Amino acid sequence: MFVQNNSIRAAKAYMQDRLKEHFSVSELRQIVRESICFRLHLSPSEYMLSDDQLLSESDLLFLRSIVKRLLNNEPFQYIIGSTQFCDLVIKTDARALIPRPETEELVNWISSYYSAAQGLSVLDVCTGSGCIALALKSAHPNWVVQGMDISNDALELAKENAILLDLSVDFLSGDALSEELRNQYKANSLDCIVSNPPYIPKAEQKTMNTNVVAHEPGIALFVPDEDPLIFYRQIAQFSLETLKNQGTLFFEIHEDFAEDTLELMQTLGFVNIELRKDLQGKNRMLLLQKP
Repeated sequence: MFVQNNSIRAAKAYMQDRLKEHFSVSELRQIVRESICFRLHLSPSEYMLSDDQLLSESDLLFLRSIVKRLLNNEPFQYIIGSTQFCDLVIKTDARALIPRPETEELVNWISSYYSAAQGLSVLDVCTGSGCIALALKSAHPNWVVQGMDISNDALELAKENAILLDLSVDFLSGDALSEELRNQYKANSLDCIVSNPPYIPKAEQKTMNTNVVAHEPGIALFVPDEDPLIFYRQIAQFSLETLKNQGTLFFEIHEDFAEDTLELMQTLGFVNIELRKDLQGKNRMLLLQKP
């Protein structure tokens, strides 16, 4: 036996001991809690009172397999197969990036910018798992929301999420860097465009965590070192053509290129530009308006 006994208390101690060198105290606490709750279908309150509950042999083996996979640098969200995002349970696997907490802040900004009564036409460019589009649709059922991505794998995952969440969002194939993208949408037809595009220069790859580089799709992460703003330029030009007058464009951005991105958008002619920090104090979000 790799645990003292079959209790949840012993399983917690085993996971914490094996993983303590690899995660912070808060991360480890969350991993242990979510692993046990996922396996046993426990609510947070039930988990708090569960230390003396006994686990089956298969339960213990399941928790040990999670430990082994984490020690091999596999992302926890891929192991469990889901993550929380804006009060939704988003299915996650290697077909798309794992939704991040800072992206929730972007969604909340969009939702608070518009009144609840407004019916809008919204496009999420580089939608990935569909988390942004689905969160916006969940918060605003009267909005017409679409998601677009070049990856067929990501689009399939996004469609699966829409079915699981029973949300009506259309997910379409499209290349954000293609001039032909503009032919897919009529001029002045959209109220809002949002995008969390690839923005990490390839040179930064060697400084990133192994669990990201080895498992999450590079196509959704990296851009050429010589042109790190390539997606922002193309999506902004597309937005100027397809947004209605005074329509909005929301970006998640690389904190190190915040000023460069801001200057590019001013040059392109956007107005009422607002740069916003995330909860960690990093410049990570941009609001732009078409004149």
